[in-house]
This record gives sequence, structure tokens and C-alpha cells, in this order.
Amino acid sequence: MTTVLAMHAPDGFLEPGVAVATAVIALVAIAAGLRGAGRELGDRQIPLAGIAAAFIFAAQMFNFPVAAGTTGHLLGGALAAVLLGPWVGMLVVSVVVVVQALLFADGGLTALGYNVLNMAVVTAFGGWAMFRLARRFLPRSASGIVGASALAAGVSVVLSASAFSIEWLFGASAPVPFDTVFGAMVGVHVLIGIGEAVLTGLVVGAVMASRPDLVAGATDLSAGERAQRGRVGMKPFVIGGVLATVAFATVVSQFAVDNPDGLEKVAIDQGFIDTAQDHAFGSFIFADYATSGVGNETLSLAIAGLFGAAVTLAVGFGLFSASRSGRRSSGAAV
Repeated sequence: MTTVLAMHAPDGFLEPGVAVATAVIALVAIAAGLRGAGRELGDRQIPLAGIAAAFIFAAQMFNFPVAAGTTGHLLGGALAAVLLGPWVGMLVVSVVVVVQALLFADGGLTALGYNVLNMAVVTAFGGWAMFRLARRFLPRSASGIVGASALAAGVSVVLSASAFSIEWLFGASAPVPFDTVFGAMVGVHVLIGIGEAVLTGLVVGAVMASRPDLVAGATDLSAGERAQRGRVGMKPFVIGGVLATVAFATVVSQFAVDNPDGLEKVAIDQGFIDTAQDHAFGSFIFADYATSGVGNETLSLAIAGLFGAAVTLAVGFGLFSASRSGRRSSGAAV
């Protein structure tokens, strides 16, 4: 059996009952998010939402080393929440997770419920709560927002790992005790959270330096504080975001470390890796982030990355444009 565990949980890691329950929770959260997005999202933020989805997809292709043959990758929930608000942030990462599962065989189809719940819902809302808490103790400034974002991102990774561990308690697919899985998951994801914090801080810092007016987490800054920050036009900002996404999808992704990620490493060490099942779309043209029929590995990865980034950009932009338009129509009808 060939198992693809590049990033997310595959089919079979949790029992069907938990898969169904988490799928229901995830669907309810997404439905609520579509309603909440219309309230959170301004017209100027719609391009940022689409770019955020594409960038997070591309950034997740890069696995960075943490310790003992283990790698980590950006989750992006806290990042998206700080930039766009928790409802929109949750939807952004949900789009990424669904695209990865359907087009890249990354994350099982029956596992979509707990992958969306753990990677999108928990990280966006948990990260946002931590961000708001940290803002109380940090300066009311751009640097305070960047620091709070980094802290929130690191904590969100641990919360995501904890969520999987709790799901394991109710739906374990192997006779491994909850406390063993919890300790292993939290231990390795604390380290991964450091990388998440660094990447999130860098991205939020870049957006704050160019378009602080678009950052949902910075709405409480005064006009004077915002005026002290650099600002570029919307067109250059969008172009810069797209170029950064392309760079991650085609160049930075080439330097991903080919070692197990946090969840896969725990599954190997604790002996439940064999419960993973083959992906139904494992033979798809872009499965495992490789382009079928392209022999050059560098080009194969770059093509797959560009395709995925383009799809998430289009889906994200279309989804949030429709959500915003629907909100305006409802308001006009009232």
C-alpha cells in the first residue's frame, strides 16, 4: 500500500464515527462562516482573501526541519484570521484543505471533516482568541500586532495537535493510549509552532508595512498610527502577493525537507501508520504534488504548485466575491 502523508491526516486514522461527527461540525462551521464572511469582509479585502488562500497553499508545500528527522509546515489559520478575521480566515484554510484533498491526494476524503476542523476551524478561532489576548499585553502598534500574530500562530499549531489527540480519544484506530498520542503530538508541534510563528510574523509584518488598512487585526489602530506605516497602491500590493505566491509554489517548495511531518512522525513512532488507507484520487495527475508525465522532478513540482495556487486563488476570490455580493444584496432587499 502506498500512503501519501505529505501534510494532512489520511483516511483511516480515525474511526468512521469520528469522521462523520467532525464532518458535520466542519460543515456547520463553513455554513456559518459564509454568513459571517459577508459581515467581516470589505470590498478591498476580497483580493487579499484570494491571495491568502493561494499563498497558504503554496507555503504549505514547504516542509521545514524541526528535530529528530521531523518536519513541519505552515498551517496558516492564525495568519488568515489576523489578516481577514476569524470567519474569513477559517474559510480561507478550508478552501486550501479541500483543494489539497480533491486535486493533490493530500488528506483523505473521509478525513476531510477532521482535517478542516483541526487545520482551519481550530487554528483560525483559537489563533484569533490568542491574538486578541496577546494584544492586551503588547504595545498598540504595528510591532505589537506582529508579535501577537506570531504568538497566536505558534499556539494555534499546538491547539490543532491537541484537537487531533482529543479525536483520537473517541475514535482511535489502533490500541495506542490517548495520553501517549497527546504527549507525542503536543511535544513535536510545539517545535513546529516556532516555525509557524516566524513565518506568520514575517507575512503580517510585510502586509502591515504596505497595506495596514487591510489587516483585520489592526482595525483598532488610530489613523495616526496607520499613517506612520508605508502604504502602496492596491495594484502593486496584489501583484506583490501573487509574485510571492508563485515564488513559494515554484522555487521555495523545491527546498522542502523530505522527512515525515509532525502527524506522520507520531503515527510511525506510535505504530498506527499502517491504519492509513490509500487515497481514492491517488492516481490523479497532480497527486502528491507531482505532475504525471513530467519526468523532471523540479519542473513537475513547479507545475503542480502553480496549478494548485491558481485554483485556490480562483476559488477563494470567487467564493468571497459571491459572499460579499450576497451580503450587499440582502442589505439592499431589507
